Amino acid sequence: MAVVDVSEELKSLSSTMESIEAVLDLDKMRADIAVLEEQAAAPSLWDDPEAAQKITSKLSHLQAEVRKAEALRGRIDDLSVLFEMAEEESDPEESAATRAEAESELTSVKKALDEMEVRTLLSGEYDSREALVNIRAEAGGVDAADFAEQLQRMYLRWAERHGYKTEIYETSYAEEAGIKSTTFAVQAPYAYGTLSVEQGTHRLVRISPFDNQGRRQTSFAGVEVLPVVEQTDHVEIDESDLRVDVYRSSGPGGQGVNTTDSAVRLTHLPTGIVVSCQNERSQIQNKATAMNVLQAKLLERQRQEERAKMDALKDGGSSWGNQMRSYVLHPYQMVKDLRTECEVGNPQAVLDGEIDGFIEAGIRWRKQQEK
Repeated sequence: MAVVDVSEELKSLSSTMESIEAVLDLDKMRADIAVLEEQAAAPSLWDDPEAAQKITSKLSHLQAEVRKAEALRGRIDDLSVLFEMAEEESDPEESAATRAEAESELTSVKKALDEMEVRTLLSGEYDSREALVNIRAEAGGVDAADFAEQLQRMYLRWAERHGYKTEIYETSYAEEAGIKSTTFAVQAPYAYGTLSVEQGTHRLVRISPFDNQGRRQTSFAGVEVLPVVEQTDHVEIDESDLRVDVYRSSGPGGQGVNTTDSAVRLTHLPTGIVVSCQNERSQIQNKATAMNVLQAKLLERQRQEERAKMDALKDGGSSWGNQMRSYVLHPYQMVKDLRTECEVGNPQAVLDGEIDGFIEAGIRWRKQQEK
């Protein structure tokens, strides 16, 4: 790579970084950090554990974002020094080694810049919120139930890789293997904006481990992503519109998780929406959590009606009802996103939570569709 080419490329990287810094508004983020640090230092902080957790979580996220941006800016600035050192080195071998190091760092910086640029594309009304993820087995019998459980594990592993806290609210286990459905929260800022591109119908093609004749089976599972409801949202729920059922929590194979009827199922009679929660020990806690999930679903319903268009988040829409990704394990190995054409040849890595490439491609694709 010629010196002039490197110089132009470094200028381009610096310009892109300036645009990202402007969109992120680092000065505002630093001001917000100062306010949150003051709140976090208050002696009464943990009098309200839920509020305290939100403050500390938001503070930690903002600090990490600012550190990441500052570190990347430093790396871009240091690149010019590295290339200059390579040019000024009198020993050809030392010059070549420094040059190789600089070019390797350049490639790494480009990748990090691309990832940070994706974050600036999350500018939707609810993109900054935490996420509620619903997964349900669809066509394909026991293979679909097993696939739904694999998808749950995939997203939980993805969250774990990023250090995001998760909480499973409810899991309905299938009789033979896998799950009928599950609902869990990803408790991190921008989790909704990030994961919302994952919603839709996922398709698995493989030799079924549940078929004694070893035949190939195609099965489907649906993923729905909703923004977590906050106090500023106005979602009115009349108690008379609710049917509340309590039952005993169960695990795989119908095994009882506890000995009391603490699990709660809420049915919103006007809409027919049903939500369940069984992760807490207390019936009161489970009902409160189920109400939060119901409010999130009703908030999304309101958004659909206000926009007067087909749902982009739930069944019947352009994503929840349609295929968006195929996982092929036989006769070849490939995972392919049907919207972005992004594909990889290692399905096991994807199912182990390596889905950032698909997410980033999906966010960029969605932004293109909005133009």
